[in-house]
Amino acid sequence: MAEYKGIHGTKIQNYTTDPDNPITGQVWYNETSQTMKFQYPTVINSWSTGGNMNTARRGMASAQYGTQSAALGAGGNFPDKANTESYNGSAWTEVNDLNTARGSFAGAGTQTLALAFGGDPNVALTESWNGTSWTEVNDLNQGRNGIGGAGVDNTSALCFGGQDFGTNVETWNGTSWTEVNDLNTFRRTQGWGTQTSAIATGGFSDPIGAPPKDVAVTESWNGTSWTEVNDLNTARNSIGTAGTDNTSGLAFGGSPTTGATEIWNGTSWSEDTDLNTARNNLSGAGTDSSALAFGGYDGTSLLTATEEWNTGIPVGAWSTGGNMNTARSKGGSAGTQTAALAFGGESPPDTGATESYNGSTWTELNDLNTARSFMAGNGTQTSALGYGGGISPLKAETESWNGTSWTEVNDLNTARFGLAGAGADNTSALAFAGSFPPQTAVTELWNGTSWTEVNDLNTARDYPGGAGIATAALAFGGEIVNATAVTESWNGTSWTEVNDLNTARGAPGGAGTSTLALAFGGESPPGLVANTEEWDGTSWAEVADLATARRFMFSAGTQASALAAGGQEPVTAATEEWTKPSFTVKTITSS
Repeated sequence: MAEYKGIHGTKIQNYTTDPDNPITGQVWYNETSQTMKFQYPTVINSWSTGGNMNTARRGMASAQYGTQSAALGAGGNFPDKANTESYNGSAWTEVNDLNTARGSFAGAGTQTLALAFGGDPNVALTESWNGTSWTEVNDLNQGRNGIGGAGVDNTSALCFGGQDFGTNVETWNGTSWTEVNDLNTFRRTQGWGTQTSAIATGGFSDPIGAPPKDVAVTESWNGTSWTEVNDLNTARNSIGTAGTDNTSGLAFGGSPTTGATEIWNGTSWSEDTDLNTARNNLSGAGTDSSALAFGGYDGTSLLTATEEWNTGIPVGAWSTGGNMNTARSKGGSAGTQTAALAFGGESPPDTGATESYNGSTWTELNDLNTARSFMAGNGTQTSALGYGGGISPLKAETESWNGTSWTEVNDLNTARFGLAGAGADNTSALAFAGSFPPQTAVTELWNGTSWTEVNDLNTARDYPGGAGIATAALAFGGEIVNATAVTESWNGTSWTEVNDLNTARGAPGGAGTSTLALAFGGESPPGLVANTEEWDGTSWAEVADLATARRFMFSAGTQASALAAGGQEPVTAATEEWTKPSFTVKTITSS
């Protein structure tokens, strides 16, 4: 048997305290606590935003055996729809419609070989999808809606439960349906799996003579009969599901409207991270580790929203850094987590104070020439640019930092406050949004000498977050009338609207690039938020919160290593450092 030294190249070391930077997989002995310990990366399971559907709806049939990057959604209500859409992992495309518009029905199969059956009002219709079009085939023996479906393609499927015929089960052999052994519990239900290995879970039970109720009942199908197994933690109906067979799956959303997500491991359910948008009558596809949730109803509106579920995602965490010398907010910033620069802002009053951060402490440096707040900045600790700001009067002044002092250079073309910026150093920058007032979409490009107006943002706003460089930037959040979640990407020529933040907010902090960014904090009425979200170039995912909710921070760094300093309310000097991945230290115990 291999020994620890043979694997890692060293013996287990003794320490009086836990080591500062242990290697993943390293084991050590803590002499003070007299315990053996090791470290591993902290991971989470989470939902992130996917591409919106073209048509908002609820009660769709989905290709249950589809995947997160190859899914199919068909039909829906209200009113009944025949629309079919195909998902490629980022966007939905309209394809050929069902022959009969309907909702509250079930589906089976994949994006290219699917089956849709049943529907409201208690129809028996079955249609087969060949990747291009739908064809009507033989009907169910019993028409019904609110049914569960399972199956790997359009030649092998299972239909179970439904309104008025809540225990009825039928199997499809590619040609016709055959009645088989019933469910144990009468209900409208949902589920997943194959014709020989499936799960039916949750639903709404309303047999004649019994009071109607939501149920948490879960039953497992072995190809011959159903067996009751452990219940969902939360009873509900009209849920979304994903899974491959009766040993693993996912249940999410449902009515009463919820975002609750539960994982099935073949024996029991465990609660996990909620959907970002609570909803019922939604559809799903994929597996317990890589799933898709789309459409549905949030209690007020039909939805186009799509969310993608992934497990084992390395997660970052915020930790406490050294306090600033001057508590303040609304200034400009530049640099990295271990080499940052903060300048200007409001204590109050407005200040020109400049401080540098070395990863542990802040040091006061030469002030800006013009004290101001509500300004923007970009660059590094030794080559930075600060611009705009003020309210009365507005300021267009631009100052360049050379690592020692600030020099006034050419002004912005449009004086404004509440703007954001991006850029690599003091020779290349992008200034966007703000207010003079009113709110503006104006964007200006700095070439090291002067500012030039370029194409505007699509959405005028002030107090957005920003990340990136002059040729590839990201603008997110801000305020229009209220806080917004709108995100736009800059390609060096023009802005394009992309997927929104999960939490609308004004005055967030920002770090990173146009494809790997971090948004944190801000104001989202009725108050301040600590929410942190990661941008992967396509969508935002919620991750670990700041320790202190705040807005108008000084921010710097990357998606994996960021800094949040200062901010309000009240005005603070507190600094937090974001590190991804974060790690968990585990004590080894005998059993």
